[in-house]
Amino acid sequence: MTVIDLPPEAPIVEPGVDLRSVSATVADRVLQPKAPRWWWIGFGLSLTLLMVLVVAVFWLFLNGIGVWGVGIPVAWGFAIAEYVWWIALASGGTIVSALFYLTRSPWRSATNRIAESMLLAAAACAGLMPILHLGRPGLFYWLFPYSTVMGVWPQVRSPLWWDFICLLCYILMSIMFYYTGLLPDVATVRDLAQHRRKQIFYGILALGWRGTARHWRNQQVVYYIMCAIMAPMVISVHSVVGLDFAGGLTPGWHSTQFPPYFFFGAVISGVALVIMLTIVVRHGYAFENVITGYHLNAMAKVMLVGSIMLGYSYLWEGWGSIYGSDIAERTMFMDRIFGFYAPAYWVKLVLNILVPQLLWLPVVRRSELLLFLISGGIIVGMWLERYIIVIQSLHRNYMPSYWGTFYPTLWDWATLAGSIGLFLTIFFLILRLLPIVSIAEVREIIAKGGSK
Repeated sequence: MTVIDLPPEAPIVEPGVDLRSVSATVADRVLQPKAPRWWWIGFGLSLTLLMVLVVAVFWLFLNGIGVWGVGIPVAWGFAIAEYVWWIALASGGTIVSALFYLTRSPWRSATNRIAESMLLAAAACAGLMPILHLGRPGLFYWLFPYSTVMGVWPQVRSPLWWDFICLLCYILMSIMFYYTGLLPDVATVRDLAQHRRKQIFYGILALGWRGTARHWRNQQVVYYIMCAIMAPMVISVHSVVGLDFAGGLTPGWHSTQFPPYFFFGAVISGVALVIMLTIVVRHGYAFENVITGYHLNAMAKVMLVGSIMLGYSYLWEGWGSIYGSDIAERTMFMDRIFGFYAPAYWVKLVLNILVPQLLWLPVVRRSELLLFLISGGIIVGMWLERYIIVIQSLHRNYMPSYWGTFYPTLWDWATLAGSIGLFLTIFFLILRLLPIVSIAEVREIIAKGGSK
């Protein structure tokens, strides 16, 4: 078990790392002619899982969504649960990158690019799931607010329509946000490249960046404005996802706490995934001098705060159901804690609430192994939370004659595994082609004395 040596005044960047060395270190990982062995192993496993997704989607298109376990009454299955799960992970990346930029938190300087790359990969997986769930994915464009030429006009008062608009704006803004912060770094890689093809490739991406005072001023103004837009946007996006459920009359969904409840889940799950990826990148690329124990310790504290907020939501969820006068709501909640899906509910509580309380201990926050395991447990626990919200709420509706149990099929699990493969494939490609640490922001930290 690796224990991080974290003195009371730990440096953000280790001593000995200067302006020139950080540029060479990060750019070298992109410019090296051959990727390291660990990258090929990870990329190979990702491609394997991606092929599973391709086969699962082909079989789905050939036979329809009946190959999944969905039916009546559980008409929303794994696809919708995974959609909410992936969008929460993507939102967590935005929280780390945009929100903590506005608070001027120095620890995000070396981790924001990892969070933003995670955001793009997770958003791609999230956007795929509702399309697969439509049954006729070729008609997904009916969700667009276009003229009623075909006799179909989207219901603009529906949270499902708000969800589509918010997600579309969120993905487009995320791409522009990522690219704006990337510009100075691809210009650095362009200047350090020795081969003509790489000079041309990164030169095109740099859009003529020369690092003049005018370029820096414009880039920083635009980046700050985008952060100011992205921070409230991530709150609105996940609030609207919560309204998809709160707007329905299904027991377990019709609750005003769903928007903040979903946002709290995005905080804890997104930060947990950033921690896991940061540990992998830190050791895989030998970035221990740039991504230090200071960063992991800070993110562990944020994850602990997210767990406490989520615990309050769980407490309120149970209190509202038991204390309220809605018999169907109370029946649903009692079934949730004692019924068929009770094991998933209690495992969710352990992984999301009880285990993260270990992060109160500094020795746990300094252990990379324990941080990795706790973060992985939270990712699993958040998937179980989405599974319970979507599936368990539907299988016990108002009428007992309308009750039924959901049993996932092989193709449900294949789609889940394949979506993880899609996420990892995108992330590993970004890891190989683009600087995974923000050179410009780390150099700014060094210039301000962050390595002393």
